Amino acid sequence: MSAAKHVVAVVGAGPAGIYATDTLAKNEVAVLLLNRDVRPGGLAEYGIYPDKHRMKNGLRRTFRRIIEHPHVVYYGNVLVARDGDISLEQLQAMGIEAILVTVGAQGTKWLGIPGEDLTGVYHAKELVYHYNKLPPFSTRTFHIGNRVALIGVGNVMVDVAHWLIAEKRVAEVIAVARRGPAEVKFDREEFAAIVANLDLEAFEAEIARVRPVMEAVGQDPEEAKAYILSAMEKAAPRVSDTRFCFRFLASPRRILGDEQGRVAGLEVENTTLERKNGDTRARGLGTTDVLNVDTVIFCIGDQVDPRLGLPVQGGAYATAPEPRFPVKGESYEAFDPSTGQPIEGIFVAGWARRPSRGLVGVARKDGVQAAQAVLQYLNTRPPLTAEAVTERLDTVRQHLSRLGKPVVTKEDWFLLLEVEAEEAKRRGVPEFRFATVEEMLTAIARAREVTLDQR
Repeated sequence: MSAAKHVVAVVGAGPAGIYATDTLAKNEVAVLLLNRDVRPGGLAEYGIYPDKHRMKNGLRRTFRRIIEHPHVVYYGNVLVARDGDISLEQLQAMGIEAILVTVGAQGTKWLGIPGEDLTGVYHAKELVYHYNKLPPFSTRTFHIGNRVALIGVGNVMVDVAHWLIAEKRVAEVIAVARRGPAEVKFDREEFAAIVANLDLEAFEAEIARVRPVMEAVGQDPEEAKAYILSAMEKAAPRVSDTRFCFRFLASPRRILGDEQGRVAGLEVENTTLERKNGDTRARGLGTTDVLNVDTVIFCIGDQVDPRLGLPVQGGAYATAPEPRFPVKGESYEAFDPSTGQPIEGIFVAGWARRPSRGLVGVARKDGVQAAQAVLQYLNTRPPLTAEAVTERLDTVRQHLSRLGKPVVTKEDWFLLLEVEAEEAKRRGVPEFRFATVEEMLTAIARAREVTLDQR
C-alpha cells in the first residue's frame, strides 16, 4: 500500500463521515477520524430503531472494515468545539491540511410556543437517543403519560410512535400535522411498523373531514388514503392496544399545563390549505381546539450546534454559494457570510450541511461527494513526506493525551464490540450495549488488561 501524502481530519463518525473517510483513505490520505461518542456510527448506531438488528450489524461490519484501514486513525470520546477538547483552529495550527465536518445536526428545532418548558414536553431526538442507549440520554428519566401528541408526520414520528406503542404501550398516540394527508413525509415501509394500531374508523372520519379542503387545492383524498393504508400489506403484528390516529390541518399554538407544571393538553389552531407560487401551504383559520394529551413530543427536525465554531445559516453550517471545488453541482465548502469568502480548508457534509435530509444512503452519497471536493482541494497543495504525515498525526495524539480523560482508539472500539457481543450471548439477547460512557470505558480497560495478560 502506498504511503499517505496528505492529512485530513474528519469530525464526526456517522455514516457521512465514515464513508468520506473510506474515499479519502483509498486516495493516499491519512484520515484523523474524531468522534464525540465512544463508538462510531452516529445515527446509524443511535438513530435506527433498536429491533433492526440485521441492518445495524451490517453497517457495523462495513464501518469496521473502513476504520480498519491503515490510513485511518480513530479517536472517540473527543469533543471538537471552541470550548471542547480540541478546536478546528487548533487542528489547523497542528498542520491538518483540510477538515471535513460531518457532525450531523446536534441541535433541536422547537416551535417556540408557550408551554414548551412543561414536564412531559420533549424533542424526538432525546427519546430516540434514550431508547438507543446513547449517553447521557440513556439514563435520563422521561415522564411519558397515557395520551401522547407527536408533532410532525415523518419517519422520526413513526419511530417514536413505534416505541410508544411497543415499549411504553400508552393508551393513545396522535400524530399532528399542519397540512393534510397528501403531504405526510414518512415512508410506507416505515409506517408498516405501527399501521396495525391505526384506528381505521377515526382515520376514515379524518379523511372525510379534510376532503373538501384537499379537493379545493387539487389534492386527491383517496390517493392519499391509499398511500397510507398501503402499509397494511407489510404490517408488523399488533403488540399492544395503543390507539394511533392522525389530526390533520392542525397547527400547535400552546401547550397547556396543570398546577404541578405537567402537560394537560395541546391547543391547536385549525388550518386550511391554499396554493401559492405552485406550492401548497397551510394557513391558520383563527379557530382552535384542545387535544386531550399529557405528553407532547416534537418530531420536526434538527439543526446544527453553533458551538463547533462555523457560521450557521438556516439551521445548517453555511456553504459557499459559488464553490471552488464543486461536486455534481453541490457546494461542500464552509463559508463565512461576514467576509463573503469560503473558509480555507474546511468542508461540511451530511446533516451538518443539510439537516434531517435522508438516512444512511443519503449520508453515504453526501460523504463520498464531500470527500471528492476535499481531494480536489488537496490537489492544489504539494504532497507531504511520510515523516511530515507522522509528525502531524503525533502532534494531535500528544494534545489528546494531555486532556486528562480516556480517548478511545479503533482498537478499543473493537474490544468493546467483542465484550458486548459476549455479554449479549451470555444473556441470550440479540444485542447488548452498555448504557453509559463510564461502563464502556471500564469494559474497554478490562478487555485491554485481558489482552495484555494473554500476550
